[in-house]
Amino acid sequence: MNAADLGLPVDVPSTALFTDQYELTMLRAALAAGTAERRSVFEVFTRRLPEGRRYGVLAGVGRVLDAVENFRFDPAVLEFLRERSIVDGPTLEWLSRYRFTGDIWGYPEGEVYFPGSPVLRVEGSFAECVLLETVILSILNHDSAIAAAASRMSAVAGGRGLIEMGARRTHELAAVAASRAAYVGGFDSTSDLAAGFRYGIPTVGTSAHAFTLLHDSEKDAFRAQVETLGRGTTLLVDTYDVAEAVRTAVEVAGPELGAVRIDSGDLLLVAHRVRAQLDELGARDTRIVVTSDLDEYAIASLAAAPVDAYGVGTQLVTGSGHPTCSMVYKLVARAASADPKAPLVPVAKKSLGGKASVGGRKWAARRTDATGVAEAEVVGTGPVPADLADRQLLVRLVENGQVVGREPLEAARNRHIAARAGLPMSAVQLSRGEPVLPTEYA
Repeated sequence: MNAADLGLPVDVPSTALFTDQYELTMLRAALAAGTAERRSVFEVFTRRLPEGRRYGVLAGVGRVLDAVENFRFDPAVLEFLRERSIVDGPTLEWLSRYRFTGDIWGYPEGEVYFPGSPVLRVEGSFAECVLLETVILSILNHDSAIAAAASRMSAVAGGRGLIEMGARRTHELAAVAASRAAYVGGFDSTSDLAAGFRYGIPTVGTSAHAFTLLHDSEKDAFRAQVETLGRGTTLLVDTYDVAEAVRTAVEVAGPELGAVRIDSGDLLLVAHRVRAQLDELGARDTRIVVTSDLDEYAIASLAAAPVDAYGVGTQLVTGSGHPTCSMVYKLVARAASADPKAPLVPVAKKSLGGKASVGGRKWAARRTDATGVAEAEVVGTGPVPADLADRQLLVRLVENGQVVGREPLEAARNRHIAARAGLPMSAVQLSRGEPVLPTEYA
């Protein structure tokens, strides 16, 4: 059974109202003016990466495809719009028949991106495309921010395990999306069962301090957990005295104890002491898991510590200081009339203050050097140069309103690992710097 195909409590029946009111008022005016059916091209991109970031990570593409499929104006939604007088009768009639029938191209999920990268291109009539702006941006801005933080943490973890455990630090539905994005960015598992149920992400979890405090002694708590969950469980050892807890843990579970978790204190120092103590007690294969407000910098500082896995919560689900990617959804080309054969005309906002955009329907490719390492993100509106033809980044996601680009989450996760590995080595440095690749316009 594929949980992603089920109607689950973490889903909503319709995404039609995940939008801003001005999308509908624009639609109403365009219908009245006779311009609503003009063929249009919208693109999603960001003008800059968050300060200090060297690359972005695209996540949420699969959720965007779900949202487009579920963008339907059912009777209850239409009645809400009528009661509020948000749109008029003809517009309500048009919305009642709404189905996206256009095409969507984009970077595949897990791919990296840079300023100006056209990570998503939505094509169809102005009316059907403009309505999707807010829901697309809300998904991509949130999920890509989480995936970028996860990628930075994954890069410095050096192959050690990463557990997403931030559900209690964000909205309950955002937590599910955050788990998914973290998995794309390189995390191995989540504590959030809804994410495991919805997306098949591996789930983990054993006990909190409350379980130890419930019992008359730490030994009683450890014994109850081991007898129930087996010797391979993870025992939390910092409720009282860490050294005494480690001794008791091995006494109760034996050298087969799966892991101990440390959630407080000087993690570098404590991890070294715990490792030495476990080895002295014969528990050489017992793993050490550390938690406690970790971020990529804390994880990097523990590189020399005998740590086997990290559990990350708050900093991960808030994008490690950058909870959005500042992606925008801009009209870049439109036809001069509603005639399906009318040619597309490039359009662009002209503005001071860094908000200008580049018009035209774009392609994107990544140029590499002789060793296969990426050296530039090339974006253009004309013919694709022959030397870049096999390096194009956009793939078809929706064709004539039908989703054709859905894929397993594991594919996005593997793609990101490969994409990050193809960047210059400085991409994973935590020191502040410019994007690791320049964006060139052809």
